[in-house]
Amino acid sequence: KTGRILTEFLRFYEDQYGVALFNSMRHEIEGTGLPQAQLLWRKVPLEERIIFSGNLFQYQEDNKKWRNRFSLVPHNYGLVLYENKVAYERQVPPRAVINSAGYKILTSVDQYLELVGNSLPGTTSKSGNAPILKCPTQFPLILWHPYARHYYFCMMTEAEQDKWQAVMQDCVRHCNNGIPEDSKVEGPAFTDAIRMYRQSKELYGTWEMLCGNEVQILSNLVMEELGPELKAELSPRLRGKPQERQRQWIQISDAVYRMVYEQAEAHFQGVLSKLQLARPAMEAVIRTDMDQIITSKEHLASKIRAFILPKAEVCVRNHVQPYIPSILEALMVPTSQGFTEVRDVFFKEVTDMNLNVINEGGIDKLGEYMEKLSQLAYHPLKMQSCYEKMEPLRLDGLQQRFDVSSTSVFKQRAQIHMREQMDNAVYTFETLLHQELGKGPTKEELCKSIQRILERVLKKYDYDSSSVRKRFFREALLQVTIPFLLKKLAPTCKSELPRFQELIFEDFARFILVENTYEEVVLQTVVKDILQAVKEAAVQRKHNLYRDSMVMHNSDPNLHLLAEGAPIDWGEEYGDSGGDRGEGSCSPGSPEAATLSEKRRRAKQVMSVVQDEDTGLPFQAGSEPPSPASPDSVTEVRSLLSQGLRAESPPPESSLLNGDPAQESPQPTAAPRASSPPVSPAQHLPPGKAVDLEPPKPSDQETGEQVSSPSGCPRIRTTEDSLGMQTEF
Repeated sequence: KTGRILTEFLRFYEDQYGVALFNSMRHEIEGTGLPQAQLLWRKVPLEERIIFSGNLFQYQEDNKKWRNRFSLVPHNYGLVLYENKVAYERQVPPRAVINSAGYKILTSVDQYLELVGNSLPGTTSKSGNAPILKCPTQFPLILWHPYARHYYFCMMTEAEQDKWQAVMQDCVRHCNNGIPEDSKVEGPAFTDAIRMYRQSKELYGTWEMLCGNEVQILSNLVMEELGPELKAELSPRLRGKPQERQRQWIQISDAVYRMVYEQAEAHFQGVLSKLQLARPAMEAVIRTDMDQIITSKEHLASKIRAFILPKAEVCVRNHVQPYIPSILEALMVPTSQGFTEVRDVFFKEVTDMNLNVINEGGIDKLGEYMEKLSQLAYHPLKMQSCYEKMEPLRLDGLQQRFDVSSTSVFKQRAQIHMREQMDNAVYTFETLLHQELGKGPTKEELCKSIQRILERVLKKYDYDSSSVRKRFFREALLQVTIPFLLKKLAPTCKSELPRFQELIFEDFARFILVENTYEEVVLQTVVKDILQAVKEAAVQRKHNLYRDSMVMHNSDPNLHLLAEGAPIDWGEEYGDSGGDRGEGSCSPGSPEAATLSEKRRRAKQVMSVVQDEDTGLPFQAGSEPPSPASPDSVTEVRSLLSQGLRAESPPPESSLLNGDPAQESPQPTAAPRASSPPVSPAQHLPPGKAVDLEPPKPSDQETGEQVSSPSGCPRIRTTEDSLGMQTEF
C-alpha cells in the first residue's frame, strides 16, 4: 500500500519539479521582488545554543513507572531525554530524541483520554474502569500524535508545567515548519505535489498534517489512507479491556508509522537524486528557450481563461466575495495584537537593559545584558505573550463553508513571522549599537544612544511588520479561497482540461502543466478582490498597517553592509573575558591564545536561553524605585535614563545550567548532530513585572518608493503565478 501511494505521489512531484525550476529561474531573471526590508536579518540565529534544559518526570511504558529525566532542547528544537544529568555531562547517548512535528501538547489527562477514545471505535472506557494513564501529579504534559507513539510527562508545580508547555509548543511550532525556507525549487515542488495529489483524491482545503520535513509529510500522507483501512482490519482482533486495546492500537500504529517512514525516505531520496541529476539539462533548456516557454504558457493561459473565466467570476461573486471581509477581519485582529505585543516586549526589554546599564556603571555590564537581549526571539517564555494573541483566532461559520480543517496552520505561520520580526529588530538594534560603541561614548552618551537607536529600530519594525502582515493576510486569504473555488469549479471544468494539452510544445511539457496554468487563472479571478480588501484594511489605523502608498525611505543605506561582518560576540568583547585581554595579551596563533579561546568556548557551553531562576532584572521600567514614581510616558523614561540614577540593590546572581551538545540516537525522525559544537551563552531571565510604559506609536509619515528583490528573509512556501503573485495552498 505504501509503495503504491508513494509511486503515485512521486509522479506528481516529478511533474511539479520542472514547473518549480522554471518559476524559480524566471523569478531570478525578471527580479520581481518585495518592498525593501528595513530591518537586518540574522543568518545563524541560534549559533548552536541550547534553548532550554531541566528535569521532568517521564512515564516508561515498558515497566509502567515514572522516572526522572534530564531533558534539553538544542538549537534544532529536538527534545532530547537523558537518563540523568550525569549521563548528559559524560556524553552518554540519550534515551530518546523527539521530533515533535505533528504533535499536540495536552495539559490534562481528560483531553488525552478523549482523543484516544476517538481514535479506536468501540473502546470507550466504562465508569469504574482504570484509565489508560494515571499521572502522579496534577500537572501533566502529554505529546499526542495521530499516528506515532505518545509521550507522557508530568511536573511538580503549575509554574513548571507552564514553562515546559511554552518550550514544547516552541518545539512543535519549529518542527512543523520543517521544509527549508531557502529551498526555491524542491520545497515549492513538494508542497504543490502534495496539494495536487490530495485534490486528485477529492481532498481540497487546508491539511493539518502538512507539517515536518518531507519524509514526515509523506508518511502522514500514506497514513491518512492506510490508517482507516488498518483500523478496520485490526480493530475486531484486539483483545482485553478497553484501555488495553487502546494501548495495543497506539503501539501498532506507531510501528506501522515507522515502517512507512523508512519506505518513504528511501522512495523520496531516490526520486530526488534522479531529479538533481537531470536538473542541469533542464536548466540549459530553460535558459535557451525562456522567451518561447513564457510565450507558450501565456498562449495556453489565454485559451484556458476564455473557457474558465465566465464560470469562475460568477462563483467568486456569489460564493467568495461576500465573505472576504469577514475572513480578513478574523485574521487581522489577533495577528495585529500579536505584532503589537512583539513591539511592546522589545521596547520593554531594551528599556530595562538601558536602566540596568546606566545604574550599574555603563559599558561594564553591557556585554552581559546584550547577551540576554540577543536571544530574546528564542526565549519561549518571554515570547509566549506574543504567541498567545493568536490563540483566539476562529473562522466560525466560515471554517465549514471553506473546508478549513483547522486554523492552526495560520496561527503557527503568524507566530513564526512574529519570532522572525523580533529577531530582526533585536539584531538591527545590536548592529547599530555595536557601531555606536566604536565611538567610545561616555555613560550618559551611551544611554542617549540606546534610546535613539531604539526609536530608529521601532520605526523600521513598524514598516517591516506592516509589510509582513499584509503579505500574510493575502496569502492566508488565497489559502482559504482557492481550494474552495477549485472544488466548486471541478465538476464542470476539470474534465475539459485534457483538451488543452495539445497547445503545449513537447519540448516544453516539463515546464508547463495544464493543471497549474488552470489554477493560476482561477487565482487571478479572486486576487483583485483580496488585494482590494487588504488595501482597504490598511487605511484602518486600528491595525497599524502602512498604506501601500506610504513606503519608508531606506534611511540607512549602509546598514545592510554592517551585517556582512562577523557575528557580534558580546560576552567576549564586553564581558568579563574581554577584560582579561589587558593583562599580558597573546598573539592569535599562540598556545596561550588557544587556551584562552578554549576556556571561553567551555564557558559558553554551560548556559541555556531560559534560566531556572524566577528573578528578573534588578532595575525594570515600571517597577519599584530607582525613581520616586514609575514613569508613564516615553519622555519621562528618557529623562529617567539620562539622569544616570543609581539604585542600592545589587544585581542577583544567576545560576548556570551545565550543558554539552546532545548526541544523536537512532530514530526515524530528525535529531541533533552527533558532533560537539560549542554552545554559546544565551542567558535569559523569565519575564518580570508588566511594563506600564507607553512605547512610541507607529508613524507612517515617511513616504517614497523603493522595491528590491527579497533579501533572504524566510517566507511562506509559495507558488508563483504569471502575475508574480505568491501564494500557498
